[in-house]
This record gives sequence, C-alpha cells and structure tokens, in this order.
Amino acid sequence: MKPVHIRPTIPISQLSEAITEIWCQWRRQKLPLYLFLAMCFNLVVAPVVYAATSEQLSRSQAWGVGLLGLVTVGLSIYLFFVMFVPEKF
Repeated sequence: MKPVHIRPTIPISQLSEAITEIWCQWRRQKLPLYLFLAMCFNLVVAPVVYAATSEQLSRSQAWGVGLLGLVTVGLSIYLFFVMFVPEKF
C-alpha cells in the first residue's frame, strides 16, 4: 500500500492577504519596477549596439554601453523636467 501524501492547503483569506501585500508594496516602491523595465529594454538595446560595432566590442561591453546610454537618456529626461517644472520637485 502506497503512503498518502496530504498537501497543506492555504486558506483563501491568507492568499488574498499575501496578494494584497505584494500589490501594495509594488505601488509604493517604483524603483525596482523601473530597474526591471530598464534591464528588459537593454535586452533590445545591447544586441543593436553589438551589431553596430561590427563585433569589435564583447557582449558584456555592448551590454554596459547600452545600459550607460539608457542611464544617460533617463538622467537627461529627469533634469529636463527638474529645470522646467521645479515646483513638482
């Protein structure tokens, strides 16, 4: 006779509380979301940089140049808004 494995069940109330807590944390902390989106966008940018340099740069260097470009564009946009809409900051 085979042993019967009983899986522990999580009550729906605990599951809904956990989902609500994750949702609230995500709404408060935007930086991890922005970093994740920048890294995903860099997955598109890095191969373009790698192809544009005729393979003179390694893949890690192309990744770094793509990330540096994204940071530069992000800082430029941020500084543009700080200069022209200072009352929000």
